[in-house]
Amino acid sequence: AGGEHQGQSEGAHQVGLVEDKRVKHTNKPMQGHFKKAGIPPTRMIRELRVPEEDIVNPGDKVSVSLFVTGDKVSVTGTSKGKGFAGVVKRHHFRGGDGSHGSMHHRAPGGIGASAFPSRVIKGLRAAGHMGVDTVTTKNLSVVEIDPENNLLVVRGAVPGAISSYVIVQKAGSRRTGK
Repeated sequence: AGGEHQGQSEGAHQVGLVEDKRVKHTNKPMQGHFKKAGIPPTRMIRELRVPEEDIVNPGDKVSVSLFVTGDKVSVTGTSKGKGFAGVVKRHHFRGGDGSHGSMHHRAPGGIGASAFPSRVIKGLRAAGHMGVDTVTTKNLSVVEIDPENNLLVVRGAVPGAISSYVIVQKAGSRRTGK
């Protein structure tokens, strides 16, 4: 059934990070998009679902003044890339004996049956690419707000590398439902 609660409705809004980005570094379709909105090109655009009472007009600035010290927020970012990782690092497998000639120190072990079904079952936890995933950490606390510098200090595990971009939303403002 629907993804809306009674009495509340949400709309999708695009939010852009305003940094120096020259028009020549923006493709033609996006140039028209920015021109129609009457704003300069932005470095990054994300679409967020916003409650109707928080609707802003195109070109309005969104700052840290929306938050209050003590608020609970959800932070979404791209996790650090780890490259190709084995099963011990990627899935926390225990590994085998370290001595007595076991030769099974960090290997995954058996990966399935033999004659039937004669294939590897989908979803098997195995070695492979790790990191560079979209991660959301929920219910982090806002510790301090600096409106002059537009800074927000959050206590907790913020996903991503140092100086990477993240999306901060008030906790509970983003719903996933079927």
